[in-house]
Amino acid sequence: MIPWLDSHTPFPDVSQALTSDAPGLLAAGADLSPQRLLAAYRRGIFPWFSEGQPILWWSTDPRMVLMTAELRVSDSLKKALRKVARSAAGDGRWQVRFDSDFEAVMRACAAPRRDGPGTWISDEIIAGYTGLHRLGYAHSSELWLDGELVGGAYGVSIGRMFYGESMFARVTDGSKIALAYLVHFLRGQGVTMIDCQQETAHLASLGAAPISRKRFLAHLAATIEQTQISVWQPVAPCPPVI
Repeated sequence: MIPWLDSHTPFPDVSQALTSDAPGLLAAGADLSPQRLLAAYRRGIFPWFSEGQPILWWSTDPRMVLMTAELRVSDSLKKALRKVARSAAGDGRWQVRFDSDFEAVMRACAAPRRDGPGTWISDEIIAGYTGLHRLGYAHSSELWLDGELVGGAYGVSIGRMFYGESMFARVTDGSKIALAYLVHFLRGQGVTMIDCQQETAHLASLGAAPISRKRFLAHLAATIEQTQISVWQPVAPCPPVI
């Protein structure tokens, strides 16, 4: 049985997360206020639930992470990154921006996909994370073509730790281009690990791999109290990346 949280109940220790039936499930209830979300991320906890369910809080073991030095960039993605970099410096049709329309990125991530329904990202989730964005803790990487948002990724930044949340693409490699710019920026800021939460084949194809919760929490403790990144400005990935 997992505990039910009200608005003032603290999170239980992550060691109490379930190990069977729903491995990693820690608690249910509470709210998605920026304060509650920050408290969760600082403890290695994240919300994930479907429409009609209560808010569910998780701390998975193992934990899927992407080391910023290990992003896997295919030859086709390298070609796309070179095209975007040339355009951004020239005709400007393609541009990468950070935080110019955070909510639009979230709503695009929530929209139905070509191969299925919309994601778990509800209006309640959008309200919580846009609140984090206004406080400077949530950020988006955005790919624009002729003034239209065509790809993006967003997540939460605390100290020198980044927690990836979701990506979307309306053009080929749109999400991967946004991710590559984000990873390149974070690496330059001393961020070595991006939390990906749960293991998927897509994340593995980009270089992410599972680590133990113990190792993840040790990294968290060493990074979340470091100086917060204050200036978010995309810089084109450079050789040997592209």
